[in-house]
Amino acid sequence: MNHSCESTEDLRTYQHRVYAVVYSVILAPGLLGNVLALWVFRVYVRETKKAVVFMMNLAMADLLQVLSLPLRIYYYLNNTWPFGHHLCMICFYLKYVNMYASIYFLVCVSVRRCELIMRPLRCSSSRRKRDMFICALGWLLVFLGCLPFPLLRNSSSELNANSSDRHSATIPRLVCFSELPMRDVSIPAAWALLIIAELLGFIIPLILVLACTCLTAGSLRETSGGAIPDRGEKRRALRMVLSCAVVFLLCFAPYHITMPLDFLVKANALGSCTFTDLIRRCHPVTLCLASLNCSLDPLMYYFTTDEFWRRLSKPEIPESIGFGRRLSCIAGGEGLEDD
Repeated sequence: MNHSCESTEDLRTYQHRVYAVVYSVILAPGLLGNVLALWVFRVYVRETKKAVVFMMNLAMADLLQVLSLPLRIYYYLNNTWPFGHHLCMICFYLKYVNMYASIYFLVCVSVRRCELIMRPLRCSSSRRKRDMFICALGWLLVFLGCLPFPLLRNSSSELNANSSDRHSATIPRLVCFSELPMRDVSIPAAWALLIIAELLGFIIPLILVLACTCLTAGSLRETSGGAIPDRGEKRRALRMVLSCAVVFLLCFAPYHITMPLDFLVKANALGSCTFTDLIRRCHPVTLCLASLNCSLDPLMYYFTTDEFWRRLSKPEIPESIGFGRRLSCIAGGEGLEDD
């Protein structure tokens, strides 16, 4: 074990500045974009089979993350947490819940759009209830799977005073988030948790997203079989799946590369102080990139989803949809045809 690589006040200032700046930048677009997304998808959730249920849940996960940003910004600007330890742990926990929920629903969107192209006859609006069950199951798994993040942090309020810092020895500074002290965990248990988190939270979802991208791209070359024949529809699906892959690689890949290294730093298991300092400076950047997805996802909806274009360019569509459905019901029909 190496105990000589102590965190300096300059390093802490750098980390707080990075968090405060990035979270302030993504707060407004993330809030407006995801509120707009929920408004649009609420209208079309019953009218389309194109993964709208999953996109609604993705927007909710992003919105929950955005709503926690003002407290985080306050902490990183003022270097203290006056809101109580329990609220700190809740915000800390929800950060990871929202991140892994976003990963889960990005995978669901990719698989659904790929499935719609490859097996269009098996995808119908009647499967919306099944999609809602998948979403509920996903939230449950994410909530349970993210419990180790807060449980690995020491819950004793006495440890929140950073009295070891010479610059704040006279005025205790209440810490939160990544500065919460770690519990003592055995090396085998720590490695087991890291491997499970990387495998279930990143590697398997990444494989699924990339596989859907390749299958959807390959469908453009197919002229027969069970795949949908409309090349324009295939291109729209490919744009959506590619967007999911880009967001996934840009936002979540860097974080999951530095996450095990940051854990080793917190456990004082690295022998090089230079490498330790590099990880301490890189990990906040990758964590900010993981939060950036809450602003990028609404852009993905806007540029790849027909519902956004129709809703924003023709505000009267919801009323016409409702009127058309009522006429269809009166005539004994099955309602509007899915997109």
